[in-house]
Amino acid sequence: MKTALILNGPNLNLLGTREPAVYGIQTLADVQALCQTACAAQGFTLDFRQSNSEGTLVDWIHEAGRMQAADQLAGVVLNAGAYTHTSVALHDAIKGTGIALIELHISNVHAR
Repeated sequence: MKTALILNGPNLNLLGTREPAVYGIQTLADVQALCQTACAAQGFTLDFRQSNSEGTLVDWIHEAGRMQAADQLAGVVLNAGAYTHTSVALHDAIKGTGIALIELHISNVHAR
């Protein structure tokens, strides 16, 4: 069974309490439960992680590259938080590993 790796970046551990008008009231545990249900329905194993450290996220992307090479990875979903706008290191890791990756964000700036 292949793994879906969900990576969450800085401050996403504060979901539910951090600016709920922008980010909502669901917690990261709520998001994980939704991901678990979706993965189970598609026959994937879920590996759900969060870190406030850029280097840890880079290491996890490198790990994903090794998993993909071993045909163990379905793909990566990345919410890099603020690193989306600033991290050349994450960009380089994604390009260097060639992993199947979807980047997403949880706020909708057009909803205001």
